[in-house]
Amino acid sequence: MEYNISGKTVPSVEFKLNRGESIYTQSGSMTWKSPNVRMETNTKGGLMKGLTRMLSGDSLFMNTYTAESDNQVVAFSTTVPGSIIPYDLSNSRGIIAQKGAFLCAEESVDLQVVLTKKFSAGLFGGEGFILQEMTGTGNVFLEIDGDEVIKELQAGESILVDTGNVVAFEKSVQYEIETVSGFKNILFGGEGLFLTKLTGPGKIILQSMNFNDMATRIINMMPPRSNN
Repeated sequence: MEYNISGKTVPSVEFKLNRGESIYTQSGSMTWKSPNVRMETNTKGGLMKGLTRMLSGDSLFMNTYTAESDNQVVAFSTTVPGSIIPYDLSNSRGIIAQKGAFLCAEESVDLQVVLTKKFSAGLFGGEGFILQEMTGTGNVFLEIDGDEVIKELQAGESILVDTGNVVAFEKSVQYEIETVSGFKNILFGGEGLFLTKLTGPGKIILQSMNFNDMATRIINMMPPRSNN
């Protein structure tokens, strides 16, 4: 299948499907499609798998779009200003993503929920214990807040990242949480108490904006509601 990513503020990815080709996404993500693209809603893997997906920020049901003739299109858009990036799993053991990063994928991609390996990472990592594992072959498309930053970490090379700016990382990358050093840094630094430590080897995907932080700032700037 062919795809094209367009738009800068709230981008979309449009797929050109031939007869029998499919793409799936979480419920409510489709923005436009050809009449001859059939939608089928299911839990994709069973009810229990759907329920565990809900814990990672996705919907209980998934929608699969299948072309009933050649040269049909279907498109999906981001939910917030940002970017869409494709990741080809064909030459990879898979990636681990934070909840909410999944936008859509080819049918050959398997999406399942995994738990963080370390209690501290789940408790203090900003995204909880639940992560998403994406394996198989073909492309998965990730939704990014703001712009994407892709880095290749060498073996033993580490980077500290604000927890809300981690999007995904290859399964070879170690994921853990470190405490910000220094009492004044914690109290006045504005970066919170914990940072995510990613250690290579492997590719990591970061995002330049954390929409949750942005939403919190907007809420804090709103005038208080009047009691009258």
